[in-house]
Amino acid sequence: MALLATMSCKSTKVAPSVDFDHSCSDSVEYLTLNFGPFETVHRWRRLPPCDEFVGARRSKHTVVAYRDAIYVFGGDNGKNMLNDLLRFDVKDCSWCRAFTTGTPPAPRYHHSAVVYGSSMFVFGGYTGDIYSNSNLKNKNDLFEYKFATGQWTEWKVEGSLPVARSAHGATVYSDKLWIFAGYDGNARLNDMWTISLQDREHACWEEIDQSGEIPPSCCNFPVAVCRDKMFVFSGQSGAKITNNLFQFEFKGHMWTRIPTEHLLRGSPPPPQRRYGHTMVAFDRHLYVFGGAADNTLPNELHCYDVDSQTWEVIQPSLDSEMPSGRLFHAAAVIQDAMYIFGGTVDNNVRSGEMYRFQFSCYPKCTLHEDYGKLWENRQFCDVEFILGEREERVLGHIAIVTARCQWLRKKILQARDRQRQTKQESNEENDEGAAGGPRDIPAGNRPSGTQPLLEVSIREAEAQPFEVLMQFLYTDKIQYPRRGHVQDVLLIMDVYKLALSFKLSRLEQLCVQYIEASVDLQNVLSVCENANKLQLDQLKEHCLNFVVKETHFNQVIMTKEFEHLSTPLIVEIVRRKQQPPPRLYSDQPVDIGTSLVQDMKAYLEGGGLEFCDIILLLDGHPRPAHKAILAARSSYFEAMFRSFMPEDGQVNISIGEMVPSKQAFESMLRYIYYGDVNMPPEDSLYLFAAPYYYGFSNNRLQAYCKQNLEMNVTVENVLQILEAADKTQALDMKKHCLHIIVHQFIKVSKLPNLRSLSQLLLLDIIESLATHISDKQCAEMGSDI
Repeated sequence: MALLATMSCKSTKVAPSVDFDHSCSDSVEYLTLNFGPFETVHRWRRLPPCDEFVGARRSKHTVVAYRDAIYVFGGDNGKNMLNDLLRFDVKDCSWCRAFTTGTPPAPRYHHSAVVYGSSMFVFGGYTGDIYSNSNLKNKNDLFEYKFATGQWTEWKVEGSLPVARSAHGATVYSDKLWIFAGYDGNARLNDMWTISLQDREHACWEEIDQSGEIPPSCCNFPVAVCRDKMFVFSGQSGAKITNNLFQFEFKGHMWTRIPTEHLLRGSPPPPQRRYGHTMVAFDRHLYVFGGAADNTLPNELHCYDVDSQTWEVIQPSLDSEMPSGRLFHAAAVIQDAMYIFGGTVDNNVRSGEMYRFQFSCYPKCTLHEDYGKLWENRQFCDVEFILGEREERVLGHIAIVTARCQWLRKKILQARDRQRQTKQESNEENDEGAAGGPRDIPAGNRPSGTQPLLEVSIREAEAQPFEVLMQFLYTDKIQYPRRGHVQDVLLIMDVYKLALSFKLSRLEQLCVQYIEASVDLQNVLSVCENANKLQLDQLKEHCLNFVVKETHFNQVIMTKEFEHLSTPLIVEIVRRKQQPPPRLYSDQPVDIGTSLVQDMKAYLEGGGLEFCDIILLLDGHPRPAHKAILAARSSYFEAMFRSFMPEDGQVNISIGEMVPSKQAFESMLRYIYYGDVNMPPEDSLYLFAAPYYYGFSNNRLQAYCKQNLEMNVTVENVLQILEAADKTQALDMKKHCLHIIVHQFIKVSKLPNLRSLSQLLLLDIIESLATHISDKQCAEMGSDI
């Protein structure tokens, strides 16, 4: 699609994924989008199942993706183990048996398969005759299948070998095959081995010396590689099934358990514990599907964002054909879609179904990061908080603070009223003085950067915890300090005290979750004493319950810290141990507070009107706004306000030389203030060029505009999009709209908007109709006349 850009030819700032067509005249530039066959985002689609004459239904098999095909190997059909190799062509949606020569691996299941170069490598698994229950054993053999020739060969490796195993994890990274954990027939494992796949002649297995928080011994779990790290989620471990997510850094061989303490109660939790599920990586996300979870077979698709460390459940499109819940299925990714095949469904039935899920791939939302940079850089600050007895000073932005915290909003309004009163009294004194004496310059006419900061005194807050609170207001999160470290836990307790005073429910929860997760045998008494001192009853209760646990009590009371504890607390601990209070369960829902997005939405919709300090002019119509917010989200506004802020505080709005519609402009403000990307398709035409004209952090808005234009041009809105395309000179989109109008003219002719089109657009429609009417149709019309 060629969209006419309205920037000058000298511009060099080009949005990612956009190509310029320089064959046009020097006075214009065309943006080219490559439209293709489109699939609805987040749509599940059932593809043709594998016919029995091609291959049996199965579970515990593997699938890999190579070019435009899915390869299925092994598994079991409920009676026998399999070692056939099936091929599914994703373009033709057709099944066949893959061509093979040589000796394939023995029939097996719970093996692993990976792709390296132009080969598939199969390792280990469980072999034998499950029907007669004979010759059953785990394997540690390694086979290669060459896609080009269909040749199976076994790698004979000298030296030490991994313990034979099944239900393990396997992946390829840095030209090596990595094997982790699994089941050896007697016990679950958590060792790791690797072998180079570059040189078969000199290949040897090497056991990896792992460090960090190594996952417990486990099996029937998936692994996936994203951001140069390997991730392991849930599975059957020796002690119990967990829903922990671990990451492994290949370079340092270091494991880390990814914490969930930063997730608010009420936020999407991690998937429940499970085994026999799949996990694949796409872009910056991990997608978990299926498995057995506490005697159920869920079919939700869970998504983990590696950057933000948050989980969500993906809502499928309305036209989805959802797969049923299953376990021991297999999944692979080709381009921008995930393919799931087989598995065990209800009543222990094997499946031969193939499903396709369409991913979405948008640049991440940078709303929180952009506001976070505004806090870190302290540019355009207009308020100074004077804190505690020592009167330490912390700068901030009225727009962000008043949007997020009603308590601080009242303080700011009171300070502003005092400032105005003082200024008024000062002006009156000047008026009484000599004529021609110096006068204060009105605030609106001061040069940029010379306006005095509004001073707000807060005696009940010290600087360090207040700065943590401010970080939360800008980013919706706090930077968790060292977990379990006493001084850091005490700091967050001070932040919690402020959150209670300022009535910030969301911050309260974050603090409580961090503190409760950080309480351990070394710090519990310090935390308990501080909670008692600060009258934080909920945290004190948590500490007391922690101390009196059977596994903790003796260790805690033998410490030196216990000897120095205040007498009332010692008495309380002893009484708690002798007679634990009954547990109280509340049916009251937890107040999770409002998020940054919710607060900024309310602020834009009128909540921040009295704090506006800039006027945006759209075709002469004023729209009040907030400088700090615009500067945080747009490098265009940041540069303007830093260097040549207009003296009258008014800024004309355009996207290049084009003035967007009022509706599109409001869509852009929603994106700036709270990251909203929902808009009518015609708005997307106006805003397609906005990301690089206004210098947004990435081209997320443009990606949504592109998808909106690809997916949502219908008979009902085609006339509005035609008008927008004509105004923005988006020639390809205009041509596309005319094509729809011509082929759906009977329906379009009944739309009331047709009569309000300009004369030139009506002529364009008539010309297109005439062009598409064939000679035969003309002859038929002539004979009718």
